[in-house]
Amino acid sequence: MAKPAKNDRQAVIDSIRKKQKGADKRRGFAIVGVCSLVALLLIGAAAYQPIKDWWDLRKFNDIDIASIGAPASACEKVTTREATGNQEHVPTGTPVEYEDAPPAFGAHWNEANVAPDPMERKLYTADDRPAVEALVHNLEHGYTVLWYDETAAADDEMMDDIRGIATKFKGTSNLRLKFKAVPWTEDDGEAFPEGQHVAFTHWSIGGAGNDVSDTSTQVGVWQYCSAPSGEALEDFMLEYPYMDSPEPGAM
Repeated sequence: MAKPAKNDRQAVIDSIRKKQKGADKRRGFAIVGVCSLVALLLIGAAAYQPIKDWWDLRKFNDIDIASIGAPASACEKVTTREATGNQEHVPTGTPVEYEDAPPAFGAHWNEANVAPDPMERKLYTADDRPAVEALVHNLEHGYTVLWYDETAAADDEMMDDIRGIATKFKGTSNLRLKFKAVPWTEDDGEAFPEGQHVAFTHWSIGGAGNDVSDTSTQVGVWQYCSAPSGEALEDFMLEYPYMDSPEPGAM
């Protein structure tokens, strides 16, 4: 009778072990499943914004810049002021105080691979924007800069329009594409005029074809808008092209 009892005990032990292995396996599957889900959620979160940006920008693929954003009536009249700072270079890293918000001219940085910022990049955020002193050098080289304030940066619709506008200026071979869209923050200086959240700036020599050595004709040009307007920007850049600048031939 002892032998059957021993066999029964072994059967019970084997059954317990089998159940334990099954439970361990299910627990392992559960852990793997949870880890996989977390990984997918992390990947999804990282991919969400680029996918959303791509989806939002599709609507701009087949329309001209004038159709993007608000009508030109969203912008105030263009203003100008006598410009200074042509060829006034300061060491990179030296802060420059600008009277205007944002600047359209003035002293600026000038070192190889630092300023002006390369033409390839058109759109920036507060996390990766070049220094204002570098962007003023871009202005000297004929760029039009679209500055957007923190209100615009926090507005999804405005940022979709700004991204859409920026896509229309892709490329480096055509100097008419000298354009950058950059943020203007409270750390940079005074706020834009009340109710205005976008500003276009350009450093003009008083008209394309004017003598670039005659600094007396140079002016800074501004146009403030309550919202991004591709129509107003197109008009602005036709009136003040890259050729109308102190150094139009340089990138």
